[in-house]
Amino acid sequence: MKPNAASASASSGPSRRSFLASTAVATAAVAGGMPLLTACSGSDSGSREGATSGKAADKLLPAYVASTFAKPDIPAKNGSATGYTGKVDLAALAASVPDKLGTGAPLKIMAPLWGAPPKTGNPYYKTLDEVAGTKITWQNQDGNTYGEKLGAVLASSSIPDVVVVPDWELVGKISSAVTAKFMDLGPYLAGDKVKKYPNLAAIPSDAWRVSIFGGALRGIPMPAASVPNIVPYYRKDIFDKKGWSAPKSPDEFLSWAKEATSVLPAGPLGWNIGDDGKLTYRIEHPEYLEHLEWVRKLFAAGVVHPDDKANTGVPGQRFTAGQVLVYDQNMSDWYGKTTEQAHSNPDFVIEGMDYFGADGGNPTLYAGQPATIWSMIRKGASKETIENALAAANFAAAPYGTKERMYVDYGVEGTHYTVENGVPVKNDRGIQEVNNAWVLLAAPAPYLAHPDLPEITRKQVEWQQRQGAFVKKTSTYGMNIVEPSRYATLRSQFEQLEIDFVRGNKKLSDIQQAISTWKSSGGDKLRDWYKQLIDKNGSGN
Repeated sequence: MKPNAASASASSGPSRRSFLASTAVATAAVAGGMPLLTACSGSDSGSREGATSGKAADKLLPAYVASTFAKPDIPAKNGSATGYTGKVDLAALAASVPDKLGTGAPLKIMAPLWGAPPKTGNPYYKTLDEVAGTKITWQNQDGNTYGEKLGAVLASSSIPDVVVVPDWELVGKISSAVTAKFMDLGPYLAGDKVKKYPNLAAIPSDAWRVSIFGGALRGIPMPAASVPNIVPYYRKDIFDKKGWSAPKSPDEFLSWAKEATSVLPAGPLGWNIGDDGKLTYRIEHPEYLEHLEWVRKLFAAGVVHPDDKANTGVPGQRFTAGQVLVYDQNMSDWYGKTTEQAHSNPDFVIEGMDYFGADGGNPTLYAGQPATIWSMIRKGASKETIENALAAANFAAAPYGTKERMYVDYGVEGTHYTVENGVPVKNDRGIQEVNNAWVLLAAPAPYLAHPDLPEITRKQVEWQQRQGAFVKKTSTYGMNIVEPSRYATLRSQFEQLEIDFVRGNKKLSDIQQAISTWKSSGGDKLRDWYKQLIDKNGSGN
C-alpha cells in the first residue's frame, strides 16, 4: 500500500506560501519545516479572533481509541510516521468497517486534485461507493488554482455537502467563511460519540485539536507527522559517480555547489517565545537576514539553475533529467520519483540530505502542525447527509493492513492492480483512476508503506527520525489561530520581497525597511495580541 496522504499526497501538488520552498533554496542559519501558523476561522456571528486550546478544547475533542490493526515494522520515533516494510497477506486483510455506515444517500464533495481527474462513473468511484455505502458526486478541482475556486464557492449560496479545506488556502475571506459556512461536528463526534466511527476515533487527539475553528469542532483532519515534510533531495547516483558526499554545513554546500551547482530548503518559524522570554516573529530574528544573505550568495555564485532563478518550469523535472542535482519537495517524491524513473532511468537514485545548522552543527527545526487539511460539512446539511459524510470519512481513515485501506489506495484487483509476488502493483488504469480525492476526506495516524520498495519506506522513516531529534514545538503549536482582520495584509509584502532580494533585485536596506514598516504598521500591536493569546491559552510547547 502507498503512504497515507497525511505524509504524502496531501502536499504533493499545492504551492506553498514560503518562497524558500517554491524557489528551492538552502538552509542557512535557521533550518525548519513548513510554516506553522494558520489563519483560521471566526465565530458563528462573524469573525472571532483567537484560538481554542487547553481545557476548553479538551471538552470538544473526540475520544481517542487506538487502532489495533497491523503492528508497524518501524515504530514512530521523534515525531516520525510509523513504517511498514513487510508484505501484507492480502488474502487475510481485516475489515475496519464490518458494517456499512452509509445509507447510499447522495453526497456532493468538492476537493482539490493534482493531475487529470478520473472520469465520472469510473469503476474506482463506483466500487468504493458500493463498499462504503455512499453515493458521492465528486467535484474535483485543479489543486494549483483551488484557492480561487474555494473562495468563489464559499462566497456563493450554493456550497457542496462536503468541502476539503487545506490550511494554505485559509487566508482573507476564506478564513472567516469557514465558521460561517461549515457546521459544528461536536454533536456527532465529541467524546464517546465518535466511537460509532472507529477509524475516526483512532485519529490522534492533536490532529482533532487543530480541527477546532471558531470555538467548534468543524474539521475532519488528515493527521500529519510533526517532523519536516520537505526533504532536501539529491541525486545519489550522480554524487556517487563523482565521488561527492552530501554537504553537512552551509560552507560545504556552497563549495560543492560551485563545483556542481544546485540547492536546498528551509522554513522559518512564525511567532514563538524564545529562550530569552521574548515573543518574536520570524522576520525579527537576526538569522532571518543572515539566511537571506546566504541564499543570495547562491544566486550570485551562479549555482542556481536559470529556470529556478526565473521562477519558471518544474524543479522536479529538472532533477530527474539531471539538470539540477539537489531540490526540495515533500516526502512523497522519494517514492514517486523512484517509481517514475524505474524503467526509463534505472540508474536513478534519490536520497534525502539531513538538515544542518549555520555552523555545520545541529539544526533548529520546528514542528509542523498535526493536521493541515480538513474535510468540512456545510451548515444546513440534513442528518442523513451528515451521517453519510462521516461514514465516507471513516472509510477513508481506515488504517494500514485493512480491506478499506486497500480499496482507497489501490482500487479493484484485476481492474486497477494485479498482485505480483504478494505485492499490489497498479496498472495504467489504476494510475489514472486511483488518483483521487478519497484520501483527502480523512486519514489514519501518519504512516509510510511501500510494499514494492520497502527500502524507500525505511529511508523515509529513518530520515524523519533523524530530523525529529532536533524538532521543537513553538508557542503556538497545536493551535488554530485567527488573527484580527486588521492585520491580514501585514505579511503579504515579504514573499515577493524575499524572492527579489535573493536574486539580487532588491537591497538589504529594502528588507530592513520592510521589517521596520511591518512593526510600525501593526506588527508590534499584533505581538501584544499574540502575547495575550498565549497568556490566556497557554503555550503550545
